[in-house]
This record gives sequence, structure tokens and C-alpha cells, in this order.
Amino acid sequence: MSGDALSDLLSAVRLRGAVFYYVEGTPPWVAAAPRAQEIIPAIMPGVDHMIEFHGIVRGSCWAALLGESPVRLETGDVVLFPQGDAHVVSSAPDLPVAPADNGFFFSPRPPQLPFSISMQNMEVTVSGGAATTARLDGGGSGQTVVACGFLGLDARPFNPLLASLPRVLRIPGAALGAGSWVTTFLRTVVEESNRRRPGGEAVLARMTEMLFVEVLRCHVDTLTAEQTGWLAGMRDPAVGRVLSLLHDKPAAPWTLERLGTEAGLSRSVLHERFVHFIGQPPMQYLTGWRMQLASGLLRDTDDKVLNIALDVGYESEAAFSRAFKRVAGVSPGAWRRQKRRQPGASGSRVVARSG
Repeated sequence: MSGDALSDLLSAVRLRGAVFYYVEGTPPWVAAAPRAQEIIPAIMPGVDHMIEFHGIVRGSCWAALLGESPVRLETGDVVLFPQGDAHVVSSAPDLPVAPADNGFFFSPRPPQLPFSISMQNMEVTVSGGAATTARLDGGGSGQTVVACGFLGLDARPFNPLLASLPRVLRIPGAALGAGSWVTTFLRTVVEESNRRRPGGEAVLARMTEMLFVEVLRCHVDTLTAEQTGWLAGMRDPAVGRVLSLLHDKPAAPWTLERLGTEAGLSRSVLHERFVHFIGQPPMQYLTGWRMQLASGLLRDTDDKVLNIALDVGYESEAAFSRAFKRVAGVSPGAWRRQKRRQPGASGSRVVARSG
């Protein structure tokens, strides 16, 4: 698997970490989370898509999409909901689930993150005072500590990674390794929540991005030869080579024949293999990738549309504008205006590294 193309993609789709909170629960307890799209304005204003994750610091629990079979989580496990589905985390399967309270996420933000929350009679409230732990107290014995957080990223105009991820992605602690920094990270969430040292919020955000990359690596290791998708394609020698070339030199005058030569395959075989894994032909993928890069330049710079067109491999502004509207649904100028009106549009850009 080529890490360079993965790093390029995560950078282009602006992967960034967000708010943290952690919970301590004694059974029986249940916590329901709404669809990510419903709470994006409160958590990460302006992002297209948001992924929630939970890491088990101590104890065990269950996690499930609403109405579907739960998965058991043990100490050190991490579970993500890549498609932003509503879900439930609980001390046992099949416990009654109260509707998620979106108001919690829209409550006044505490002066320093992570969030501190408490639960009494199944009602969640934010605490910005001395209490620093979310206690879901069902009155039983034993205790589970769960660190929770969010990842934001662009879904438009082009993000092939999202489509290749399942609705529930569980990574066992054993796959991460007993001495993994991820285990240390989960404990750090709890420590930062209690100590609230200067810079703690920034540290947690960066570590969240690293956690996501580590989870992706572990997920790739579990893929079988029959599986397809962007991550599976990255692992294939020929398709991975082509993806790396397109990401490394998006403005180059690529043709299917030239890519086939670089990959050591005929045009027809490369086309068939690329479509098998990625779901679209190489040249169509290149167009989408160019538009994703261009969307960032439109949002983050004052460069003229013509200059951006040249930067991503188009010889004329007209040809670029037609391609951009075909992929993004709006003209480059309209895209720029929309994105600059969004909350958080002036925020700094986070570049994710894979190592």
C-alpha cells in the first residue's frame, strides 16, 4: 500500500479532528448518538461530513447502528461510524434506547475541551465547571471508560475514500498492538480532560487525525483479495502505482496508454483492473481528483480561475469550468462564493500525515 497517495487524499479532503468528551459508565447505561449531519453545525461548522469514533479505555460495552446487531467492544478497541449514521453505545445489547438529544451538542461550549457531560435519568447535560467526567450511572458494579471524538472531512466534490469504508468499522485493540500509541492516546484523552493543560485541545485534535490513519492501516490489513474499493485498490500493485502517479502529478498530460506503460499493463487490462477496484476508469478518477484539488484552491486562495485551471492540468479556463461544474454541480465561481460564506471557512487547514 502506498502511503503517499493516502496522505495526499487525506490532505486534499481536509481531514481534521474535533471536539472530545469521555464517559464513565456503570451498568446499565445507554447513550444514543444522532446522525452526524444533524450536529455538524454544533461540532464542526462548515464541514461536509463528520465521523464519530469511540475508543474503549477500560472495561467493555456494545455499539450498534440503530436497529441493527451490536458489536462487542473490549479495552483497547476502537469503533468508527464512517458514514455518519445514528448509533448507540451501551453497557449491554438490546437495552431500551431513548431518542438522541441533539440539544446536548448545541449547548454552550465549555471554555476548554474536552467536553464534560453528565447523565441523570437519561438526560444529558453539559458541565463546564469542576466536574470533568461524564458519568452514566446505572447503579451497577464495574466501570467502562470510553473516549469519544469526531473527524471532519470534505465529501465534495470528490472523496473516493468514504465510499470504500463500511458503516461500522471496528478495530480490535489486538490489531493495534498492546504497546500501540493508540492505547496511550485513549488514556491521554482522559488525562487531558481532567488536567486541562494549555494546548491540550490542539494535541487531541492532531492525535485524532493520526488515530484515523492508524485505523485505516489496520483496516487495510484485514481486507481480503476479493474486496474492492479505494483502499483495496491502493494495495494492488498496478492500481496503487497508477493512483500514486495521478496524485503525485495531477497536472501531467496523462493518457490511458501512458498510465498503462507506467503500470506495466495494456490499456484494456489497466482499465478493467482500475474499474474493478475503484469503480471508475482512470481518466474519470483523474478528473475528480483534479476537481478536488481545484476546490481547495478556490476556497483557500485568491488565485484567478485561469491560474487554478492551469495548476490542475487544463489548458483553458473554459474547459476547466465545464469539467468542474460537471463534477461539483456548480461553476468554480459559485463554489468559491458558497465556501467562503460557510462558518469556519477561514479556519486553518490541517494536513494529515501517515507517518
